[in-house]
Amino acid sequence: MALGDNPHLLLGRIRFLNRCIESFRKSEPVPESLCYVPKEVCYKICKDSSSSSSASAGASAGGSTVGKTLLSVFESPHQVPHNKKSCKYSVEPKKGTCIRTTGEEYCNSQGLWVKMNKEQLEELRPGQELEEGWILVCKHTEGGDRLVPVESPETMSRQQQLFGYDHKACCRWEQVVDMENALYIGSKPKMAERDSVAVQKLRYVPPTWTYECDEDLVHYFYDHIGKEDENLGSVKQCVTSIDVSSSSEDPTGGVNCLTDGDTETYWESDGMQGQHWIRLHMKRGTVVNKLILTVDSTDDNYMPKRVTVYGGEGDNLKKLSDVTIDDNLIGEVCVLEDMTSHLPVIEVRIEECRDEGIDVRIRGLKIKSSCERDLGLNADVFHSSNLVRYPRLQGTPPDVLYRRALVIQRFISLLDSVLPHLVPAWDYSLGTFNQLKSIKQFLLLSKRRSALIIQCLKDSETSKPNFMPRLYINRRLAMEHRDNPSLDPSCKNAVFSQVYEGLKPSDKHEKTLDYRWPARYDQWWECKFIAEGIIDQGGGFRDSLADMSEELCPSSAECPMPLPFFTRTSNEGDFEARDYYVPNPSCRDFHKYEWIGQLMGAALRGKDFLVLALPGLVWKQLTGEAVSWSKDFPAVDSVLVNLLEAMENMDKETFEFRFGEELFYTTPLTDGQMMDLIPGGSNVPVRYEDHKEFIRLVQKVRLEESKQQIAAMQAGLLKVVPQAVLDLLTWQEVEKKVCGDPEITVEALKRLTRYEDLEQSDVRVQYLWEALTNFTNEDRSRFLRFVTGRSRLPAPIYVFPDKQGSDTTDALPQSSTCSSTLYLPNYPSAKVCEEKLRYAAYNCVAIDTDMSPWEE
Repeated sequence: MALGDNPHLLLGRIRFLNRCIESFRKSEPVPESLCYVPKEVCYKICKDSSSSSSASAGASAGGSTVGKTLLSVFESPHQVPHNKKSCKYSVEPKKGTCIRTTGEEYCNSQGLWVKMNKEQLEELRPGQELEEGWILVCKHTEGGDRLVPVESPETMSRQQQLFGYDHKACCRWEQVVDMENALYIGSKPKMAERDSVAVQKLRYVPPTWTYECDEDLVHYFYDHIGKEDENLGSVKQCVTSIDVSSSSEDPTGGVNCLTDGDTETYWESDGMQGQHWIRLHMKRGTVVNKLILTVDSTDDNYMPKRVTVYGGEGDNLKKLSDVTIDDNLIGEVCVLEDMTSHLPVIEVRIEECRDEGIDVRIRGLKIKSSCERDLGLNADVFHSSNLVRYPRLQGTPPDVLYRRALVIQRFISLLDSVLPHLVPAWDYSLGTFNQLKSIKQFLLLSKRRSALIIQCLKDSETSKPNFMPRLYINRRLAMEHRDNPSLDPSCKNAVFSQVYEGLKPSDKHEKTLDYRWPARYDQWWECKFIAEGIIDQGGGFRDSLADMSEELCPSSAECPMPLPFFTRTSNEGDFEARDYYVPNPSCRDFHKYEWIGQLMGAALRGKDFLVLALPGLVWKQLTGEAVSWSKDFPAVDSVLVNLLEAMENMDKETFEFRFGEELFYTTPLTDGQMMDLIPGGSNVPVRYEDHKEFIRLVQKVRLEESKQQIAAMQAGLLKVVPQAVLDLLTWQEVEKKVCGDPEITVEALKRLTRYEDLEQSDVRVQYLWEALTNFTNEDRSRFLRFVTGRSRLPAPIYVFPDKQGSDTTDALPQSSTCSSTLYLPNYPSAKVCEEKLRYAAYNCVAIDTDMSPWEE
């Protein structure tokens, strides 16, 4: 029964999740039912049907000879199963019987292990004194027999006698959670006996553990798994290669988009209706449990409507399934499940698309196989050598981290089961599950939220505007203002102000832009740059956004501030937190702050960026996350944080020596203005007896100094993006969606680059990548803006030979930001190429080789 059809189960799980969240926040052991492990599990041996000689291939569990199977028992799961010397002993199950084990499992690079206790082992070798040990039930390597969990006939018989024919005791942790937390009429279901020792291992919390350690563990696991699965995504354990009918020439539409785990990208096939297919070449021994496609109804007639799946060997493929997909679906659809044998080739055929569409888009492909199991965790990834970037986790034993990650994974699985009921749609966005905000970082591991976010954004969409606003921008005046803002205190010549004024409705019948149009509507206004040659097909618009970003938060610490909306933090130039800005506490122009919030929302919904260098303190307040002095304010003023920490621990003599009668109840804000902490505070000295109250007041005032400005930005953001979406995204994800990825690697640029009339092996291309490798991250950002109009990834790049075919060393590269195209001259060396590219990136306004009389 689905949770939505049973409110008792749903409410029980929500109550239980609240208890778990409280435990995580306080670093206390989580409730026992989340860590439930059955005392006994039964397995039977499943022969490898794909192996031509299972006798010679051996078994995951041990060795195999004709007519019998031996199970190798090891002292711990850390031993190498192929090393016979590390095996304690072998046991031989009787033919047709089940093998009893404990419910304690352990997964590492070798595969999935289970523990057998003394009594269970002695059943298989009667009359011998044996110690507990571990057996390998499922290998990660290809082929081989494996052990499959089943119910033992004896257990089923006992249950029938005790509880009645239909009763089955709860033996899975999810069932135990429901049994203990849901309300029942009559007697509750019975629970299979738990393994108390294994439960306590999962509940264990190290003495120095904090909630921040849990957050670090989530980030480490998310980052590690994400990088590991970069090439073949979640199918890499099952598939050797993927063939497709065709791929779009656009770099964002290739076959790798099927497995990159990103629902924003898609594989696009061009051709005739009914001639699109995806062919999977499966790894030996893989048996498919589920084959899942990710689709998106916003793709309109590109969305598949009917899919068939064929499987077999070579060209001898048989039809396995025929699936019709709901026209309104955004998310995953299972097109094949419960295969019983290995299929060397599986082919997905898109028979027809919605509204008789010709081309097709698919946004993801996943496989669950019997070799993979659903564990998803590998204890070996938690060794301290991998944890250099996570000092809080270093020193904690890998097994403890592994078990803690298992508990978090169970919690996320439970949260995913109720998430659609907790996050309301656009029209009912006020009562969102507030407890989610205190465990926001855990949501990184959720598998359900991506589809919910897409659905919320789609439900809140409006149709694109009837016309595109045309703006006339004078960038020469804007540059003069940027050089000396004091000449224009009203800032009317800034690009920001010119765009803001240009978008105002010209009459009462004209509607203001709501910025909630579909993501594919990727140009919000058309720019005409005065005295510059340009026909804006997107490049000019992106240039105006980049100019506005630079005016709001200049990338150079030396230049004056062109606009009053943000102010540099005290840490400006500091290595750890340089170039950060906070909303200016003195600026009261709340309408423009609200518009900045709307632009941020439009960037989040679309593919363009508004690059704002704001610290986590600001992003957290925009997304509703709690802020703290010790974690968030060092990015704004680390000197003040250290000073107050030292003051808090001072004795009276040191305090009076340091401050005497010269410390008053005032504090300077980020913009330099002096704020009284109490009425008349500038005339009240701080006594030692009150120094802790002084510290509290300073922290409160400084944390809230930009509260009104941030509230205005948030109001604008919520006009464009539903509250539910902000509740489901972490502040880091919102920052990345609004501002793009600040790290621009050569590898990332290569993935997004396509060549026209050039081979990848061409010497010009080689010089290009050698030059970009020598660039700093800032250089590459400038280069990206020169070519695409965007300063952050992702942004596609098309490389053409130079228009004039010039071989001279003096020629500068040319670009067209409207089509994201670089025209590359034939330079004599990589060094010359590097010099010319860097000069162009920093000095050229590049739109269709524009004429610009005021640039030299």
